[in-house]
Amino acid sequence: MYKGGLDVHKAYLILENGTVFEGKSFGAEGEAVGEIVFTTAMTGYLETLTDPSYYGQIVVQTFPLIGNYGVIPSDFESDCPHVKAYIVRQWCQEPSNFRCEGDLDIFLRKNGIVGLYGIDTRHLTRIVREHGVMNGKIVASYDGTVPEEIKGYRIIDAVKNTTCDKEEVFSPEGEVKRRVVLYDFGAKANICRCLVKRGCEVTVVPAYTKVERVKEIAPDGIMLSNGPGDPAENTEIIEELKKIAELKLPTFGICLGHQLLALAHGAKTEKLKYGHRGANQPCKEIATGRVYITSQNHGYAVVNDSLPAGAEVSFVNANDGTCEGVCYTDEPAFSVQFHPEACGGPLDTGFLFDRFVELMDEYKNV
Repeated sequence: MYKGGLDVHKAYLILENGTVFEGKSFGAEGEAVGEIVFTTAMTGYLETLTDPSYYGQIVVQTFPLIGNYGVIPSDFESDCPHVKAYIVRQWCQEPSNFRCEGDLDIFLRKNGIVGLYGIDTRHLTRIVREHGVMNGKIVASYDGTVPEEIKGYRIIDAVKNTTCDKEEVFSPEGEVKRRVVLYDFGAKANICRCLVKRGCEVTVVPAYTKVERVKEIAPDGIMLSNGPGDPAENTEIIEELKKIAELKLPTFGICLGHQLLALAHGAKTEKLKYGHRGANQPCKEIATGRVYITSQNHGYAVVNDSLPAGAEVSFVNANDGTCEGVCYTDEPAFSVQFHPEACGGPLDTGFLFDRFVELMDEYKNV
């Protein structure tokens, strides 16, 4: 439990357009520069902090009170935080939850994550929403100037810095019904859990794994995970996914995996003005007309009209019409931009894992 509160230090957020916010420091001491993004999720702040997709970014929570249920390691999506810094309106200094194993301030300190609280996060969110994603820097003092490093900052080698170092196998408690290779581009842990729960033995492999190794494993299906950064930067991975596609194995891509699969088929991606981040994004399934509420975290999207023959848009964002899913008609593959494995929710689209399982079972018997 946090027992401080008296030793309060001022801190400032400087945006690249010159706007300055004065707040207070928590978490690790120091400075941090990164890409400012906001998430509208009202719960799941631990999943946000440990989601590798936020690599290189300063995350702003629009929900005003963060930290009220403390730190719960079993809810983590990876071993450690990947954000550059963390901004909240108010952080709870006395969390209360029967699973709580610590508080947010100490967690950020242990992981070297700079925190800022006490600023008008609504105002900051409106700036990002109106002007688009921009860089910023958290500093301990402000002399009236905008540091040059802010405008020059860009996220590079994101996948390289978040993928796993070696293969790891996860098996279900009961019978192994199917085997899946999960490409880790910065994977959330719940993707693997969702597959294992459905009787899959999952071999998690590094992002740069060659097709020859996949053939050795001989899986029933390929899972392409979420991850951070500009998808088009990953040219080596895209070339390998072209070879993976030739195997004609059932394939399911999520978020960055969705984008990389589309790029491997000749489509294009584009950077969104401020991205989609939160647990309340409405997506419409083209085939049924049904709208699902989804969890999302991405700054890039597949360009709808860039899809080649044999690829069709399957989901669109109900707010802006951007591509939220692709179905490949000439091979057993599909992908979605949102997160069907979402923790802490919503779980409306978890059935997509069942579709993937059914697709694998269908092709096992061919």
